[in-house]
Amino acid sequence: MDRNIARLRTRLDSLGVTLRPHLKTSKSVEVARRVMASPAGPATVSTLREASRFAGAGVRDIIYAVGIAPSKLPQVLELRAQGVDIAVVLDTAEQARAVAKASLDAGVRIPALIEIDCDGHRSGIRPGDSAQLLEIGRCLAEGAELRGVITHAGASYAARGVEALRQCAEAERRSVVDAATTLREAGLPCPVVSVGSTPTAHNATDLTGVTEVRAGVFVFFDLFMAGVGVCRIEDIALSVLATVIGHQREKGWILVDAGWMAMSQDRGTSKQEINQGYGVVCDLAGKPYADLILADANQEHGIIAVRPGSNARLPDLAIGDRVRILPNHACATGAQHGSYHVVRGASEAVEAEWPRFGGW
Repeated sequence: MDRNIARLRTRLDSLGVTLRPHLKTSKSVEVARRVMASPAGPATVSTLREASRFAGAGVRDIIYAVGIAPSKLPQVLELRAQGVDIAVVLDTAEQARAVAKASLDAGVRIPALIEIDCDGHRSGIRPGDSAQLLEIGRCLAEGAELRGVITHAGASYAARGVEALRQCAEAERRSVVDAATTLREAGLPCPVVSVGSTPTAHNATDLTGVTEVRAGVFVFFDLFMAGVGVCRIEDIALSVLATVIGHQREKGWILVDAGWMAMSQDRGTSKQEINQGYGVVCDLAGKPYADLILADANQEHGIIAVRPGSNARLPDLAIGDRVRILPNHACATGAQHGSYHVVRGASEAVEAEWPRFGGW
């Protein structure tokens, strides 16, 4: 984890931009303090529960990076009243009017960033839609604060190869830099130009015009990111410790006490070149066994087997032996657990237990 954090921070420092880490992956104050530039932030969150928990731990600079619903604005105002500079994200004039009205009613200008859809992945204004962009900007100016523009290159998760990822990063950058230029030329402020995804953060070569980068899963990485080519298997910092509870030798199975309740049902690697099942199986030191995966899972039972088509053999694991299973998606697997047990390198010694939280 420490190495992963240092790797991205060093890279972004060389490109002259600020790292605003997304804390949704870890949902842990202890992890947040290690990845943020200071105890006060900056930070990105995906739920107001995260915003409240991290604010309670002293974080003061937060972007709530999910489109704002008007019903959540009282919670935003409550956080701002506590001294938290929390900004919201939106992509419609309807949302902008709601934010402006709530600001006027409260006598507090709520900062908002306009989301740009850089790649057709999800939400946001299409690049080049100046009319909608300016309408939203002017609606915010009626009572709220236009903080800037924001985008997320979600389509980069499907890209393969360095060149494709660099193209995603440039499309991401260009979409918000162009939007910022449009706003400024119309006399509207745009101090923040925010981009971010783990694949593009690790592959961007030019971030001219960008003020900050948001990324989250880079802290732990996972098998999906390894499949994208952003990290190596040995960079994955999160694993589930499981115990062998049985064998079905005629079927080529080893049973463990970690099913989908422990690993989550995320099967994101099934669409990648290498299908990792529910996770890659390692020894206690974190070294993967040859072609050994969590091939299937019930609620509390996991079925370890050799990857289909491989000539590898099952390891000789006895009842009670333990293995580590690397997750497909660190965010989803982490969400199944209440804390992280912290070990250093290949050591089995638990140095600390860091609580994590969930909910909305």
